[in-house]
Amino acid sequence: MSVKIMPHHLHHTLPKPSVKQTSESKATEKNSFQNMLAKTLESQDELKISKHAEKRMMDRGIEISNETWNEIQTKVREARDKGVNDSLVLTNDAAFVISATNDTVITAMDREEAASQLFTNINGAIIINN
Repeated sequence: MSVKIMPHHLHHTLPKPSVKQTSESKATEKNSFQNMLAKTLESQDELKISKHAEKRMMDRGIEISNETWNEIQTKVREARDKGVNDSLVLTNDAAFVISATNDTVITAMDREEAASQLFTNINGAIIINN
């Protein structure tokens, strides 16, 4: 008499190898996660410049120092935290309409051009004396 072994009888469950995490590997994972989270949050706070605004800045020769740019980013974050969606940002040399919601510079112009403009669809203004 022959015995036929059915596939469901072949189930052999091997114990999963136990991986013991040391406190050092846990700390490394935690630091790695914290670094990744910090980088993600940092990049989310960086203002982007729309193609339209970039072209206008280039056409008009508008240059912003790193110090002023950082101040603009900080003030836009503060405005967003206070409920501002779209803001007019005035510096000594330029004017920007910035979507605080999307962290995006929508348009840019020099201060002379801004003096004769009517700004609509904004609910906040930021004035930076640089």
